[in-house]
Amino acid sequence: MAPIKDETVDALRDLVSKLESRVEQLEAKLQSAGGEGSGRQPKAPTSSMRMILIGPPGAGKGTQAPRIKEKYSACHLATGDMLRSQVAKKTSLGREAKKIMDQGGLVSDEIMVDMIKNELDNNSECKYGFILDGFPRTVAQAERLDKMLHDKQQKLQHAVELQIDDGLLVSRITGRLIHPASGRSYHKIFNPPKESMKDDVTGEPLIQRSDDNAETLKKRLVTYHQQTTPVVNYYQKTGIWKPIDASQEPGQVWKSLLNVFQENKSSSFTSKFLDLWRLD
Repeated sequence: MAPIKDETVDALRDLVSKLESRVEQLEAKLQSAGGEGSGRQPKAPTSSMRMILIGPPGAGKGTQAPRIKEKYSACHLATGDMLRSQVAKKTSLGREAKKIMDQGGLVSDEIMVDMIKNELDNNSECKYGFILDGFPRTVAQAERLDKMLHDKQQKLQHAVELQIDDGLLVSRITGRLIHPASGRSYHKIFNPPKESMKDDVTGEPLIQRSDDNAETLKKRLVTYHQQTTPVVNYYQKTGIWKPIDASQEPGQVWKSLLNVFQENKSSSFTSKFLDLWRLD
């Protein structure tokens, strides 16, 4: 078969882009037709979402993760919340973790990855994928996570880093409000709840964390950067890392996230299309 010319490749990419756009329009119509009035069940996502969300305290992970969860029907695994939940439920992993924490130790990477695996295997919300928030924090954890997923014949699709200048985080953090049960976050000025100090979904009270102050934040940021830089370098080498400007307003950050997900989908679709074309 003769080599494919650049003009042909460009034409194919354009065709694929138009086809994807048309598919999305048709899917949107089907979802609209299958709404509450028709009695049909919502359409399951056409592809799974497996990603980690990287970012310093106050970057907006708690704002964006629930939106990703809702759009892609994926579970949101905030590892701090997950650890507290396992301890509260007194599961075998939770009891083991509590014993270590009571002795002043750090919960091992093995236990944390086992907790994540347990969620992926048993949490029905994880059927179509997951958003990992707060893990991995070291290269060793990233490698262990990759091995666990490899054993499940899966791999990460996205490692998205929400980037923001440390100076901007102080005003964000000092006004942050948290819904403890879900991890949803709000801000008194930038993203206020519909009703003062109440969660939009449940109506339950919001809290302000005791460590959400400027002095504590600066210490946390030093630790964050020391831990995260090697992890970012690790995912840059794998080709799944993408940076997003988190200083934008939340709606614009969301659009940037969607662009990353769509770019990955288009790249994969086009690659497969061209591979098939070359084999023809």
